[in-house]
Amino acid sequence: MTYCVGMQIDKGLVLMSDTRTNSGVDNVSVFKKMHSWTVPGERIITVLTAGNLATTQAVIGLLEERNKAPGERLNTLFKAPTMFEVATQVGMLLRDTIAKTNAINQTTDGPTATTKFTASIIVAGQIKGMQPRLFLVYPEGNFIEASLETPFFQIGETKYGRPIILRGYERDMSFEDAVKLLMVSFDSTIRANLSVGPPLDLMVIEKDNFEALHSRRITPQDPYYLAVSAGWSEALKNAFHALPDYSLYSK
Repeated sequence: MTYCVGMQIDKGLVLMSDTRTNSGVDNVSVFKKMHSWTVPGERIITVLTAGNLATTQAVIGLLEERNKAPGERLNTLFKAPTMFEVATQVGMLLRDTIAKTNAINQTTDGPTATTKFTASIIVAGQIKGMQPRLFLVYPEGNFIEASLETPFFQIGETKYGRPIILRGYERDMSFEDAVKLLMVSFDSTIRANLSVGPPLDLMVIEKDNFEALHSRRITPQDPYYLAVSAGWSEALKNAFHALPDYSLYSK
């Protein structure tokens, strides 16, 4: 399992992902789930992946191979004229990779094979002359775009961190507050689910900058992460005790 979030605010995009993958409690590994490509002054494209690791790595590998020879191919992230076309390309690759993997599974394990390989991807970025855009790509290859009503996307283990973002999100919030909000969301998810864990990858993309304004890996010992985790726990306790007491004897 994993947890990734892409958030759109007025100032740009804020992205965060964990790095934990596991095949049982005794086989836990760290793999990067945030991948980015930049043409300085012209475009920045970042994807976050969740789901079957072999499937998502195959998609990223295909994107990398295409991008190595952009002059020879039209269907590369460097040649795509819009972010919509980028999401379309990623969706087609994801759909075809899943279909191929499941077909091989059917061939090797027979028609009664129960294992199904699936994945989902968040696509974020900006191309010069256009607005920053954020997409959620489904395993079937189709996708939806972030909007005023749906300004953020989550993939993976979403249920523990979602209420926090819903309560704290504001369209005009600063990058600093957006990062803090995602830190709390990830901390709550990590505490509730062992299949999500640090290190965390963070990227901030400022509108019209076309390169990462801020990018770093956050370790479990990171002072700011620890301060947010401890502060949020204390704030929740204080808020709980500040609520009106319930009386067993009131009518």
